[in-house]
Amino acid sequence: MEIPANPIDVPTITPFFWFDNQAEEAVNFYISVFRNSRILKVFRSGEIGPDPQERVLTITFELDGQHFIALNGGPRFKFTEAISLQVNCRTQEEVDEYWTRLSQEGEEGRCGWLKDRYGLSWQIKPGILGEMLNGPDPAKAKRVMEAMMQMKKIEIAELKKAYDQRPA
Repeated sequence: MEIPANPIDVPTITPFFWFDNQAEEAVNFYISVFRNSRILKVFRSGEIGPDPQERVLTITFELDGQHFIALNGGPRFKFTEAISLQVNCRTQEEVDEYWTRLSQEGEEGRCGWLKDRYGLSWQIKPGILGEMLNGPDPAKAKRVMEAMMQMKKIEIAELKKAYDQRPA
């Protein structure tokens, strides 16, 4: 297999988000939530023809190294829970921060899921959850799963308590 000499030749997958008319507002919100994030390119309607309002058509942006594109496409399509973005967290403080900021003016779901104010679904998960669920002891994994199913925001201390619980 030949490795492309130019990184531009490497295929990439970029999530593309369709907003009604709030792409710029949403992108500014997302880059305020995630460190190491930035707007890469704003494409305005005036760049492809006369438009005195110079409306934003698309915005290419980066959240912690992952590229995305946001489009002001009109009201035709809405986000659903069929697609979500997962944020893997190292600590409870990270879980709390992302949960609080992303769910503000949105909807809290169950098991670490939420919808932000724009209707985009997110999963805020501590990395230790996967370790516990995939560990060698199925009884411990079952207790962790049962504990998680009772939660909205994931609480690491409660997961650890369920994991370490001694059978009666």
